[in-house]
Amino acid sequence: MRFASSRRFVASPSGSPSAPQPRRSLMVGAQPKTTSSLAVGALLALLLAIGMALPPGAFATADDEARPALADEIDQIIKDGKAANAFWGVQVRALDTGEVLYEHNPQQAFLPASNMKLLTSATALDALGPEHRYKTTLYFDGEIDGSVMRGDLILKGTGDPTFGSSEMAGTGDPLGRWAQALAKMGVTRIEGRLIGDDDALSDRFYSEGWDVDYITRQSSRLIGVSVGGLAYRDNLIRVNLQAGEDGAPPQVTTAPAGYLDVVNRATTSERERGRAFDIRRSFGDEEITLTGSVPSTYSGTLHMPISNPTRFALQSFQADLRQAGIGVNNLKAADIDHLGEKPSTEGARVLFRHFSPTLAKILRVVNKESNNFYADQIFRSISDSGTANASERRVKKLLEKAGAATDAISIRDGSGLSRKDLVTPAAITKLLDFMTSPSASESFEASLARGGEPQTTLQYRLKGQPVRAKTGSLEFARALSGYTPLPGGRRVAFALLVNNYAVASYQVTQTFDRVVRAMTS
Repeated sequence: MRFASSRRFVASPSGSPSAPQPRRSLMVGAQPKTTSSLAVGALLALLLAIGMALPPGAFATADDEARPALADEIDQIIKDGKAANAFWGVQVRALDTGEVLYEHNPQQAFLPASNMKLLTSATALDALGPEHRYKTTLYFDGEIDGSVMRGDLILKGTGDPTFGSSEMAGTGDPLGRWAQALAKMGVTRIEGRLIGDDDALSDRFYSEGWDVDYITRQSSRLIGVSVGGLAYRDNLIRVNLQAGEDGAPPQVTTAPAGYLDVVNRATTSERERGRAFDIRRSFGDEEITLTGSVPSTYSGTLHMPISNPTRFALQSFQADLRQAGIGVNNLKAADIDHLGEKPSTEGARVLFRHFSPTLAKILRVVNKESNNFYADQIFRSISDSGTANASERRVKKLLEKAGAATDAISIRDGSGLSRKDLVTPAAITKLLDFMTSPSASESFEASLARGGEPQTTLQYRLKGQPVRAKTGSLEFARALSGYTPLPGGRRVAFALLVNNYAVASYQVTQTFDRVVRAMTS
């Protein structure tokens, strides 16, 4: 059994293992029996007598007794679990002293799944601050002739993941509002260029190590979605399907219209329920093929990840302008990177500016709901160049500041979807410990789900337990890391990671939850 090689120890206050110490015996040497020595001897004899009269361990502290008991219980829980032969990594660290109360494979590298979001969140708070807001600005560089605008409209983003997002309450649809506002100002036609400035983040829209299915099939913010400096509506396009007549193709519409090419080979069936259609798409294409059939009563909306976020935002804005009654036939959309000479916004007029919610609020969506798209957008934005490599260096710099070794760590994205991400349990607990001291600690901990908290990844787990934690879920990888108090009130940071299991995933998460309950009780 792989877990039989478990290493556990009680660490010294410095965090290093304490070697077993031989029991010290109390001895009185052959010395003259002066009054002083007689008194010392009597005192020692009294102490020995008291010691023999008390039960074993009576002089030990509560923590001294709890540590080996907790270690034995965690060992037994994992051995009794269905995934005992999987690759386990565990560390429990006391927050008051930094000492390690339990560990197993603490320096081995694991696929962290969504525990990667802990690293992304901590680094973002450190680099940007909890009050940071992303901004998206619409500039106009040109002339106004009556009701006609002639010149360049420049839509400049800074990597805001919430711009037009349906996942963040109160953000609404800025592009739609701006189009309506221009119409109310009396604009009837715009001629020139609509330029998308996405230079805040690199143009490599996908992360290394992602599964190709993430970006070619029906998706959501919980799966991999392309990232970019000018993101809009979670970088997902809505595909609406409505059943047609029996044997006829279903009706298909997209929003915005015209962005996706749809090849509709599906049919409408006589049956009243049971979806049996499939969507096929090649990597990098903006064409989908529908096959199979839909029931006669079917009406639904699918969400497909888009391949080019900037083009998607520009085309969506053109559609909004048309809907507002503004002519855009002579308004040509262009990515700023495709222009021979990049236009400058210096001296250009600011028409509208949209600010995101604070980073602290965004991170609550990232961690409580495990929003991958938000996490990957934030990850790229913590570096000046907006590249994954630069962001990896920024995260490792914070880990080193927290006292964690980074030799075994690999970071390819901010969400944990990449199968090239590798993190150690020791690095996670070191980071969690570090994040209790900075000014951003309140925002960091508030972003983690409580046990049983509604509409979070812990909604149906650990209800009533005093735990704040981040889950992680990827094929053959599960994780749970966070904070919880021991029975005496002493708080600990813990990291539970398991890879390469062959049992049902719920059996792994049940084992995690038993370990947490053992710590709290």
